[in-house]
Amino acid sequence: MVESRSFEPSQSEPEPEDRPELEAAYRTHGRWLVDFLRRRFGHEAAEDLAQETYLRLARSGAGPRNPRALMAITALNAARDQGRRRKARPRLVGDENAMARESYPANQAEALLLKQVVLSLPHNLRVVFLLSRFAGLTYEEIARHCGISIKTVEERMSKALAICAAHLRN
Repeated sequence: MVESRSFEPSQSEPEPEDRPELEAAYRTHGRWLVDFLRRRFGHEAAEDLAQETYLRLARSGAGPRNPRALMAITALNAARDQGRRRKARPRLVGDENAMARESYPANQAEALLLKQVVLSLPHNLRVVFLLSRFAGLTYEEIARHCGISIKTVEERMSKALAICAAHLRN
């Protein structure tokens, strides 16, 4: 049986800054986040991803205006990053079943919904979103590529994420 862990940062890791609003959001929505992740990635991965989500949000300084959407997007990004790291590791011979269990399959309806949401974004927001989330460019690289300021990239990314979150809630 896997031991359940707390949603708050462990005592061994220094907290990036005091974030009472983030802690309150995790007390209120932490169980929902673990359930959300468990349905998609399984019990073992859910706890780790919830912890990673908390750490990422604590480091980012992002204010949770819509905590569930922010947590979900951050957790899905953490899962995507974990998947990339796993793919980059050399595979062990004869361990194909373990690799298949670690993949994160999305059903067709979910994939279609995500595609529709991204395609519905205004062009300038969609370009920034795709370069960040799918091409893996940093905000600085996106700014150079598009000929805009980093602040504009941040604003467009925030708007794109808010639109995506609103579509996914409906």
